[in-house]
Amino acid sequence: MTTSPQVLFFRPLIAELQNRGHDLLMTTRHCTETVPLADRYGLVHTVIGAHGGQTLFGKGAAIALRTVKLIRFARHQAISLAVSHGSYSQALAAYWLNIPSVAFGDYEGHPAAGIVCRTARRILVPNVFCKANLYRYGASETKIEAYGGLKENVYLADFVPDPMFMERTGIPAQKIVVTMRPPNLAATYHRFGNPLFDELLNYVLSYPNTFVVLLPRGSEQRRRYEGMGLTNVLIPHEVLDGPNLIYHSDLVIGAGGTMNREATVLGTPVYSVFKGRLGSVDRLLIRSGKMVRIEDSTDVSKIKICNKPKTTSAPWRAGQDLLDEVIEKTLEVPRSILGGTR
Repeated sequence: MTTSPQVLFFRPLIAELQNRGHDLLMTTRHCTETVPLADRYGLVHTVIGAHGGQTLFGKGAAIALRTVKLIRFARHQAISLAVSHGSYSQALAAYWLNIPSVAFGDYEGHPAAGIVCRTARRILVPNVFCKANLYRYGASETKIEAYGGLKENVYLADFVPDPMFMERTGIPAQKIVVTMRPPNLAATYHRFGNPLFDELLNYVLSYPNTFVVLLPRGSEQRRRYEGMGLTNVLIPHEVLDGPNLIYHSDLVIGAGGTMNREATVLGTPVYSVFKGRLGSVDRLLIRSGKMVRIEDSTDVSKIKICNKPKTTSAPWRAGQDLLDEVIEKTLEVPRSILGGTR
């Protein structure tokens, strides 16, 4: 698990696999809230490596170093299968150790996707994902298999709203609560600025009775926004319950992917200011009206801010059947190799 959304995604899969009697070795890396989130959910994990920063050299060096450490960590373990949500280091380590791997994916804009596409035995994607977008990275048609929903459907299937969430976190429920997530400027798929986000932040705060929960990515962004002297803004210093925050927000404005898709699943109005290459999943959500894209300043008027109670769409939720489907398609790989049901 290399990012915080992956902790959320794997949480129900880990519980189900353990319920079925499988032994798991879980690893994380130091990257935003990944480690504290894994600790919060009580996952027994080993921290190996860290994010490589904003430069391509730093990223490459971090991937290489983490690969070596993962090889050392795993080489004396009896591992039947390696599973990740597109971890380059795990893909390389598993390939080196001749361990079959399964990789989940839901975004085709990662420049290093070829590593996973060429080394994984199976790539599992949402059924609305355009499989052909992975062919250019070296994935064969037979290697890619779809499951019936979004990755966010998988881990939000058991979501139960906490009625005390707003009171416990000190977020004023009587205000128009807007959750905002800046762009990830350290990601390989987003190597440019996005001044539109700050413009939207000022636009939201210019409305009376608005309150922004701002979720910076990393310490540098945190220092920048804390130094701006913003009022009616909460920048949390502890990891908040993301699904509950989104559910209780009046709207979400995000310059990334996962949080925006969580909002579509939970029925909260969401606006995307992502400036990178738009993935096929987000394209579908925008076409279906579940997400609104803000491309430039002329689109700002699309954002609906009012004092009326939040109008949510019907939650786009799934259940145990989807989790079972994902588990079975994951376990098919070692079963086909081992010739049994292990």
